[in-house]
Amino acid sequence: MGGFAEAVRERVRRARAAVAQAQQEGDAYTVAVAEDELDDALRTARGLGLELPDAAAEAEGGEPA
Repeated sequence: MGGFAEAVRERVRRARAAVAQAQQEGDAYTVAVAEDELDDALRTARGLGLELPDAAAEAEGGEPA
């Protein structure tokens, strides 16, 4: 599952970045859409039992918690 797991982790990273960008832009609709994508990506990752860094650790280049 190595390649698939990494793809899910990348989806989470991109979704977190999209949420942050939308919040910075102050666009409520885009924030809601980005948060929905993030929720779905996190649900998928958890369903697979993947360990993910929290958002703050990820921003600093940290490892999974």
